[in-house]
Amino acid sequence: MRRKICFVTGTRAEYGLLRPVMNLLKTDSDVVFQLVVTGSHLSQRHGETVSEIEGDGFTPDAKLTVDLSNDSRVAVAVAMANTTAQMAETFSRLAPDLIVVLGDRYEILATAQAALILGIPVAHIHGGEVTTGAFDDSIRHAITKISNLHFVAADDYARRVIQLGEQPNTVFNVGSLGVEIALSEQLLTQQELSATLNLDLTNPILLITHHPTTNSTDSTTSEIAELLAALKSFSFCTIIFTGANADPGNHAITEMVNNFVAEDPKKRSAHKSLGQKNYLSLMKICAAVIGNSSSGIIEAPAFGVPTVNIGSRQDGRLRADSIIDVATNRDQIKTAIETALSSTWQERCAKQRMQYRADNTAQRIADTLKTAETNQQKTFFDIS
Repeated sequence: MRRKICFVTGTRAEYGLLRPVMNLLKTDSDVVFQLVVTGSHLSQRHGETVSEIEGDGFTPDAKLTVDLSNDSRVAVAVAMANTTAQMAETFSRLAPDLIVVLGDRYEILATAQAALILGIPVAHIHGGEVTTGAFDDSIRHAITKISNLHFVAADDYARRVIQLGEQPNTVFNVGSLGVEIALSEQLLTQQELSATLNLDLTNPILLITHHPTTNSTDSTTSEIAELLAALKSFSFCTIIFTGANADPGNHAITEMVNNFVAEDPKKRSAHKSLGQKNYLSLMKICAAVIGNSSSGIIEAPAFGVPTVNIGSRQDGRLRADSIIDVATNRDQIKTAIETALSSTWQERCAKQRMQYRADNTAQRIADTLKTAETNQQKTFFDIS
């Protein structure tokens, strides 16, 4: 009997990582492929990236709309509850044998909760990591405890998942999907990007993604205000922003970034979603990646590109030598960007050692999803 494997995606970031695994299984004769799309994919404010999914040749079996018009903490909690209810009804209809999720978003926790109660095994990608600056950290570990199969990106993360009580034979260190994609994708040239995005890319490029820091004592507005104040010192650069995710506080970030871009639209631009190929292509040629996205920690070092990582959102992740950690202070951010742009730091980045390997990652995940036993009755593994 063919195994019914259902992928769930709620954001552009984790879809981009899941896509190569989905492509491998979509046409596999041993698999019934299923896809559920939710979250910011269906939100106009966040770019309605479901169109990218469908443009890649995938047909969702379900589209579960979540109200993201209000970004307060109460509204997000309500959206999470509504997502759980919709997932339960959808999984009851689709009856998958295995559900595949990636990361640490609240809609993914909602997915795992519904699967747990319905007795459907869950495979989780990118568990065991630590990001103490966001409530995603707790969500990630909660998903680990619900999941039956674990695909992690490094030895340290494998040990942590086992430390959480998961059986070692259910934990697979497969490396980073993001690094594998970055190093294998056929990316656009500078000229192609310039034409696609209608931007002059001849000046040094600063690629910026800044998400709400949900566990920070600083307000979202004060954090982004410090970053924007620092960026005013780099008028000789082309400054490109990608959209903030749908966490509490994202509306303020979007408004402040749009106002900043409007002050100098010839050298600044903001994009709800660039799409994975455009984003990685820009990352490869940019002078520095700036903000608090995991892509600055995981993918940017694969290209030898400097990262200025701001604030505490990524605290706890393994780091390459190319990353400059800095507080949410305009003067410190300015100094860090100047350092990143220096020839000395650029040379350092070209020689640094990546913390996230990529070794046939997508294929190894796909093969394991097809064949691994998924015992629904989990037992706690005690470290002796």
